[in-house]
Amino acid sequence: MAIEVRIPTILRTYTDGEKAVAGSGATLAELFADLETRHTGIEARIVDEGKLRRFVNVYLNDEDVRFLDGIDTKLSDGDSVTILPAVAGGMV
Repeated sequence: MAIEVRIPTILRTYTDGEKAVAGSGATLAELFADLETRHTGIEARIVDEGKLRRFVNVYLNDEDVRFLDGIDTKLSDGDSVTILPAVAGGMV
């Protein structure tokens, strides 16, 4: 099962600069574990204690997985997953 995972700039150090990588898994949890086997350290930036990190948004085919089944959301061949960590900043 091939799933395209779009990687934000801030996490591309884990994917050797790649904007998108392929992964596999029946659920998001399995997909992130699969990514970890090739891109060491990336899973810890997305998942904390078996749940999506609070400030990481994940979209499955442009739909926010928090409104689906979260990290247990089922995946299908050809799906597209986008990871978007929240970024804050500005002047104080």
